[in-house]
Amino acid sequence: MRIFRHDRTFTEPISVATTLFMLMFHIGAVAALFMFSWKAVGVALLLWWIVGSFGIGLGYHRLLTHRGYKTPKWVEYALTVCGTMALEGGPFFWVGTHRLHHQNTDKEGDPHSPRDGGFWAHMGWIISGRVLHNNSSGLLPYVSDLRKDKFHTWISRWHWVPIIGLAGILFVLGGWKYVMWGIFFRTVIGLHATWLVNSATHMWGSQRFATGDTSTNSFWVAILTFGEGWHNNHHAHPQSPRHGLAWYEFDLNWYEICVLRMLHLASDIKLPRLQSRHSGSTFVPKASNTAQS
Repeated sequence: MRIFRHDRTFTEPISVATTLFMLMFHIGAVAALFMFSWKAVGVALLLWWIVGSFGIGLGYHRLLTHRGYKTPKWVEYALTVCGTMALEGGPFFWVGTHRLHHQNTDKEGDPHSPRDGGFWAHMGWIISGRVLHNNSSGLLPYVSDLRKDKFHTWISRWHWVPIIGLAGILFVLGGWKYVMWGIFFRTVIGLHATWLVNSATHMWGSQRFATGDTSTNSFWVAILTFGEGWHNNHHAHPQSPRHGLAWYEFDLNWYEICVLRMLHLASDIKLPRLQSRHSGSTFVPKASNTAQS
């Protein structure tokens, strides 16, 4: 599959505002390279980990979307705030879109299937004028649980506030270098890392499970996303908060959930019995002694 062949991006209306906004951030990321400092790079790496791993991986994805484990509310809210600083929308948008993807994977209604084109799956669906929004009638039924929570309702509307506050803090601490690296460069890298899960792990890689879709496992995407690249494993058992099933499948997000469990900040961890498409053997992951569900 060639990434631009018959791509839906070039047949759909484009949101000018979203496209210009994304273009501005990409220009800012390039500009950061001309304002280099090791401290600024260190800040960017730290924020990339906090936002990408704790915010998106642990928070938006494995906790809010799939409810693969439970945390105290203050932990859930803290992870959610970290997620907003990825610039991937509020929890209503992110969670609803991902649940919609799982319900309609590679079929009509999938928001970002590579069957509509590789570029569409990566970022074309974002810049399209047809992208779903927080209050879209097509999205709200998928976040009925979050809509009952006042904090998630509020942060979904004001999801841009934390990253603006972060930008202000970075400017006070280190001037424009910290802002360019900690906001623009870090955000662009984080966006493309997340989008690679939508595109690359449905186009290239291997399948352990016969899921009936194009989801694959990708080591290099897993590295860039702290463990989200084991996408075929995830599609086979979407509620499981453990995506890397073998010892060699790096899954930092899962290791961090284990740390939260040891600190009594994570419980009711869902670990299903797993069956390989190749061997037919059933096994239970041994990395946690939590109850099966």
